[in-house]
Amino acid sequence: MRPFTYERATSITAAAAAAARTPRAKFIAGGTNLLDLMKLQIETPVHLIDINGLGLDGIERTPDGGLAIGALVRNTDLAADATVRRDYPLLSRSLLAGASGQLRNKATTAGNLLQRTRCPYFYDTNLPCNKRSPGSGCAAMQGFSRSLAVIGGSDACIATHPSDMAVAMRVLDATISTINPDGQTRTIPIADFHRLPGNRPDIENALHAGELITDVTLPPPVGGVQTYHKVRDRASFAFGLVSVAAIVQPDGCGRVGVGGIAPKPWRVDAADSAMPLGAEAVASRLLDGAKPTTDNAFKLTLVERTLDVVITEARRRA
Repeated sequence: MRPFTYERATSITAAAAAAARTPRAKFIAGGTNLLDLMKLQIETPVHLIDINGLGLDGIERTPDGGLAIGALVRNTDLAADATVRRDYPLLSRSLLAGASGQLRNKATTAGNLLQRTRCPYFYDTNLPCNKRSPGSGCAAMQGFSRSLAVIGGSDACIATHPSDMAVAMRVLDATISTINPDGQTRTIPIADFHRLPGNRPDIENALHAGELITDVTLPPPVGGVQTYHKVRDRASFAFGLVSVAAIVQPDGCGRVGVGGIAPKPWRVDAADSAMPLGAEAVASRLLDGAKPTTDNAFKLTLVERTLDVVITEARRRA
């Protein structure tokens, strides 16, 4: 690990200002992803800004009946919150499907959204990776790609986004609130937050330099049967090959999002519209334009079968 300096931020604006003041600074909260990447020298910040003392760890109702979740709410606390379990069970289920209990105790809401890919070529510093070193190439293109993207990738990158929580947030239509070093705030729909790689896979989200996430807001609950199903190689502490988040209403309409197949949580309006038609129609619309490799072409079938399990279960429960 390379040398770095460290400070504890005393306010939200001070944290953002410190990031602007020091090029290559990083915010740190739980550190469950950042510290691992620093040990491998994939992330090499010169300055860490500890934001754990900023009080961004509350869960509160919004005036319109939604829910505001502080950026520093730990994954364990969010999954166990009574309001989340009652009104947004999809979110609770997705969180419990991720990582291990120990990691969920440390990991934060904002950190979960910002975690970086687990593509093996991103982690192997002996091989080229455009996400890690722009312009160096993508070793995954000719390598082992079983766990990687079948849709949304590009000639520069086929890495997948690893978050379970982000898939649920996408289906729940969350918005992300931020503050920049000048004290200006903005809200970003989660649909616009994560970026597809294009020719710049190193730019992974819509945040600007020094911009700090303060909270994530969910709209009022929509009811229906909410479920999350994750298919993985091990029963725990494993990233999903395919995961499906869904909300199914009594009339068969609903929303669906898929993880493990794209560089961002994957949701398509046409697939939502096809929910009453069944899993085959939904999968067809979700995967329109897919470009699998020989190693991961099985994911196309796996998506449809997982959708069938989720939709069938939801209709039964409804």
